[in-house]
Amino acid sequence: MKRKSVLIWGLAALVLLALILAGTRAWQKRKQQAAPVAAAPAAAELAATDVMTLQPQAMNLGLNLSGTLKAVNTAVVKARVAGELQGLSVREGDTVQAGQVLAQIEPADYRARLQQAQQQAEAARAQLDIAQRQFDNNRALVAQNFISRTALDTSQANLEGAQANHRAALAAADVARKALDDTTLHSPIAGMVSQRLAQPGERLSVDARILEIVDTRRMELEASVGAAESLQLRIGQLAQLRLEGSTNNLTARLVRINPSAQAASRSVMAYFSIDPAKTAGASGVLRQGLFAQGTLGTGSRQVLAVPVSALRVDKAQPYVQTVSDGRVLHQSVTPGERGVVAGEDMVAVDLPAGTQVLRGSVGALRDGLAVRFTQLAPAALPAALPTAAPLAKPAP
Repeated sequence: MKRKSVLIWGLAALVLLALILAGTRAWQKRKQQAAPVAAAPAAAELAATDVMTLQPQAMNLGLNLSGTLKAVNTAVVKARVAGELQGLSVREGDTVQAGQVLAQIEPADYRARLQQAQQQAEAARAQLDIAQRQFDNNRALVAQNFISRTALDTSQANLEGAQANHRAALAAADVARKALDDTTLHSPIAGMVSQRLAQPGERLSVDARILEIVDTRRMELEASVGAAESLQLRIGQLAQLRLEGSTNNLTARLVRINPSAQAASRSVMAYFSIDPAKTAGASGVLRQGLFAQGTLGTGSRQVLAVPVSALRVDKAQPYVQTVSDGRVLHQSVTPGERGVVAGEDMVAVDLPAGTQVLRGSVGALRDGLAVRFTQLAPAALPAALPTAAPLAKPAP
């Protein structure tokens, strides 16, 4: 009886295992039938504007420049005397004129000092008059032999001392008058207030900074140029600049070159004056401290060049993406001179003329990837590139 039960359970287990295997096979078969057939990788689609053909062209060569704009004329208004600041009303962005009264230091103390100095000068003048009369009398008495020559010498010494005291008192009065005048703060230049560093009612010490004024009518770029590149600098060279965050182009002229190199970087500071006549559209956005970059023109040359954006550096050696026989090729290059062609930054490369180069706007494509051109008129299709083969029609 026991052997019969074991046999029944074994048969049941075999039947169950067979059912599981059959179900598994059926499920896998349905999954394979439901899975879509993997599509063959499609070719990358390009437009005619995505490629350029290398041809010799005149490139304006130049040096890359970057730096900050600075006003040629700036001034810092400082307290020339100590005291409480009064009447300061101008703030950042306000326009001021040369000689305009900006504020005042409490003048009562300095007015009293001037009065004291003037009174001391008057007292010294009175002593001088007494010494002068005494000297005149003694000189007349000596002429009549009524007194000795020694008495005359003494009166002359007293007169000279009184004269010195009077001159010192007058000088002290001038100093007090100057201190009183310095309590009134004037604008040394015409311009705009860029910083307000003190507040009314604040007690200031001598040389305390109160306002900073800049004249934005004359601006210049302070650029750092490498030691080797500085040998190409010449007074009068023109540079094309662009402010950070702005589409306006500025024309600047090289006006000064620092005769000494920077101790740390060995670079040379060059100063470019912004030409107001050629920057009418950008004059309203010129601000001290803005960052600008551009190119200083040093000549022109016929070269084979690609846009700087097309040069890729995500490998060990710089390369550009070219198209040959309908596929993308990563072509290693040695970048050469940089310059401007038709307003676009370009870099010379060691590739043969006629090479089809992908522009930087295309982005990175895999080496060997097939490409085809879409929506192209026959005349717009590059001659060096094969057209995409038409799709085969299905058999009827």
